[in-house]
Amino acid sequence: MKQVSEVRQLKVNRYIIIDDEPCKIVSITTSKPGKHGEAKARIEAIGIFDEQKRSVVHPVRHKVQVPIIDKRTAQVVALMGDQVQLMDMDTYETFEMNIPEDFKGQLNAGEEIQYLSTLGKMKITRV
Repeated sequence: MKQVSEVRQLKVNRYIIIDDEPCKIVSITTSKPGKHGEAKARIEAIGIFDEQKRSVVHPVRHKVQVPIIDKRTAQVVALMGDQVQLMDMDTYETFEMNIPEDFKGQLNAGEEIQYLSTLGKMKITRV
C-alpha cells in the first residue's frame, strides 16, 4: 500500500518509494529558491530489501509516494535450509520467507521474530 506526501514533509529515517522500491531516507538537503524557481530537495535513501543506495532531486512542493510499512510479529514454525516457515501472531497465517544473511544460524523453531511487510515483499528485521 502507498500514500502520497509532499517532499517538504519527509524526514530522515522515514520511508519513500524510489524506482518502485521502498527505501529508508538517510539524508535530505534543500537548496535555496532561485530568482524564478523554487527550493529543491535532494533525498538520499537506501532500499529496504536490496540495500541499494538511491538519490532523487525534487522541488519541495512535489508529491512523492510513501510506502505504508507494516511491522508485525511472527513465530518460527520450521527451518528448511535457506528458508523459514513463519506464522503471523495476529492473523495465524503461515508463510515462507528466505532467511537474510544477518540471521542465518540465529533462528530456532518456536521463537518469535519481527518482520516488516510492504508492497508485497517481506523481510525479517529482529530475532
